[in-house]
Amino acid sequence: MSATVVPLPPNSASDTTDFLRRMASMVSGRNGEMLLRAASLIESLTQRAMSAERLFHEQQEESKRRAERHQAAELASNAMVSQIAALRTQVAEVTAAAAAERAAFDTERGKLLSLMRDAENHIGKLTTELDSLRASVDAFNETVVSVPIEVLRLARTQFDYLSSGFARKGDVISQAMSEIGGFAIDQALTVKQPTDKA
Repeated sequence: MSATVVPLPPNSASDTTDFLRRMASMVSGRNGEMLLRAASLIESLTQRAMSAERLFHEQQEESKRRAERHQAAELASNAMVSQIAALRTQVAEVTAAAAAERAAFDTERGKLLSLMRDAENHIGKLTTELDSLRASVDAFNETVVSVPIEVLRLARTQFDYLSSGFARKGDVISQAMSEIGGFAIDQALTVKQPTDKA
């Protein structure tokens, strides 16, 4: 199983960074610097997440367009195969009539062979385009990354362990950051659970 991409709530990162900056203004020294650094890091990660989500949606749309082109190419190929079958039937009928009219058959046969060559050339072009589309889809599929649910649960457990360790040491900032990380994983797991039950 893999987790789905979940858009961030609209103002959660902004609220968090505002809170950290207010805390930094009340705390002096290294703790204040660490709070400011955490706020900057959250803003940077939020921007990266938004960029990744935007890229994901663009790639999803491109994949959909490629799938539609792929389907259209397959339909065209099937139509050409039907046309070739019809042409072969005509060739068989002309061959049966060849005993009576050999000269007429030779003329008709030349026309039919020319049509068949054109049809087969067209099918060859369609096959090449279809192979190219399949390669594009395969290349896209190689860029998709999924994370198993068990890995997310393990990461969630590690965040809990880090948070309790930081709490014992009195490192409130690291504890808060660990809890934020755990909360983000909880969000991904909560969104994924309803689809698991289906």
